[in-house]
Amino acid sequence: MIFTVLTLFPDIFQSPLQASIIKKASDKELIRFNIIDIRDFAGDVHKTCDDKPYGGGPGMVMKIEPIYRAMEFVETTYGRPRYVLLTPQGRPFDQATAERYGRLAHICLVCGRYEGVDERVIDCVDEEVSIGDYVLSGGEIPALVLIDAISRIIPGVVGNEGSVVDESFKEPLLEYPQYTRPEAFMGMEVPPVLLSGNHEEIRRWRRKEAIRKTLLKRPDLMNRFTPTEEDGRFIREIMEEIPG
Repeated sequence: MIFTVLTLFPDIFQSPLQASIIKKASDKELIRFNIIDIRDFAGDVHKTCDDKPYGGGPGMVMKIEPIYRAMEFVETTYGRPRYVLLTPQGRPFDQATAERYGRLAHICLVCGRYEGVDERVIDCVDEEVSIGDYVLSGGEIPALVLIDAISRIIPGVVGNEGSVVDESFKEPLLEYPQYTRPEAFMGMEVPPVLLSGNHEEIRRWRRKEAIRKTLLKRPDLMNRFTPTEEDGRFIREIMEEIPG
């Protein structure tokens, strides 16, 4: 899969893309990166990519011309990607979106900065995405979030394929508690069921604890959860166990 990124600050991507799973996947040519500096497509000697907003107001707005020329370069050089603009007004990024993007051959992430991009840029992209309702300096960090989440979907990127299938948000539940050695530490012990070797009891415990975590920490996710008959019993048991 090809990740193309349009940014005013390409240096931000150097270190994160040269570490851990992302680097290994890149070395195996499972993923490829084109980090493109929008300033290279500015039309003046000063490489101006922003200007004052029409109608007045604070801050600066990214100009459409350099972004549009960069997009033309991408299509001429690498083919037509799916363009995604990282912006606070975009649809929330989630696991389902990551999986949808993971099936693409080429995605281009457009990173906004300053007070945003000229509205006409939005007419040139395929969709807008946000990673949360808070203010960041630009779209570079969100782009890295998307790259990490999407890469994990691509076959061969994660060494243990089972960990991708079984991890959080494959369905709207948090992951069950995990433990490793030692069995006891400063009075804190691993739940006996995990040491029992009874795989069915372990499965049931993990399912119930995943539901418990979600009810206590992210009850909003339960609105999207369709429980089985077994899950319904777990929910009733958990509600009876919760104090008050």
